[in-house]
Amino acid sequence: MNLRRAFKPCLYAILLGILCMALCANAQSATPRPRITGISHVGYFVSNLPASIAFWHDFLGFDEAYDLKKPGSDDTRIAFIKINDHQHVELFNEAPADPRNMMSHICFTVDNVEQMRTYLRSQGFEVKPSNGSKTRTGDYAFEIKDPDGMLVEFVQSLPDGLEIKAAGKFLPDTRISTKIYHAGFLVGNSQRSLDFYGKVLGFKETWRGSPNPAELSWINMRVPDGDDYVEFMLYRKLPTDSWGGKNHLSLEVPDVAKAVEILESRPAFKTYGKPLTVATGINRKHQVNIFDPDGTRVELMEPHTIDGKPAPPSTAPPPLPSHD
Repeated sequence: MNLRRAFKPCLYAILLGILCMALCANAQSATPRPRITGISHVGYFVSNLPASIAFWHDFLGFDEAYDLKKPGSDDTRIAFIKINDHQHVELFNEAPADPRNMMSHICFTVDNVEQMRTYLRSQGFEVKPSNGSKTRTGDYAFEIKDPDGMLVEFVQSLPDGLEIKAAGKFLPDTRISTKIYHAGFLVGNSQRSLDFYGKVLGFKETWRGSPNPAELSWINMRVPDGDDYVEFMLYRKLPTDSWGGKNHLSLEVPDVAKAVEILESRPAFKTYGKPLTVATGINRKHQVNIFDPDGTRVELMEPHTIDGKPAPPSTAPPPLPSHD
């Protein structure tokens, strides 16, 4: 009997068994992604905090729920504009690193922030802070960077945090909207962002559109465990002027025309000094664009199309950025 020939199948079987055990052990030890339930907030830099607060309060009708002071100072560093009990806008009273980009970060709500931290670290991401600690607002949070270098934060609200303590408060009837609908931001490589938000974070693509049949303009990606979504603002070349029209916030309203009528009746409309023009977007939804004192776009949009029928998605190819 040829022992060498008989030994080979046994060796292969042993090696295969070891490989299977290693794969099973790795699968069992892999950290599952926790639930991502929605957009918690979006942060923007502002050059004149009182003017920005007046825009949000006097014109759009929202209240400032609380703020954080600059270390060792009575000056406000961040003002928190409350949209509802689970969503807000953060106004940073400081200059951005790039004067074109007034968007600071986007934050998503998760049901287990430590599990998310472990999960993303297992996917090769650098998380900051690396260990659990409360934020100055009393919640658990950490941040990473997306493929374009934008800060993406994840937060788990805690009972003693400022957000939950303010539940049911600072919700005036003057609010022009009660919900953040989506947040849009510039994306330079659609596939990298699809891999990050889709494959890593579990977001689902819901629609893509463009006014140009030759080149794609937008991709909408919905959070895996909620209704909120982000909008990739695709580009071939970065804008050389303000990015405020691209890095925008969308607020949901049931009737855009009615919302415009309300805004135009407010004394702050004269201070705003720009026309409010209702339009129908490529997505076939009524919307109106409003701009804060720094040129950041706040979009009011209806959640339904003009006739209830879905807008067909674009089949145009995404742009190839000139810097890639």
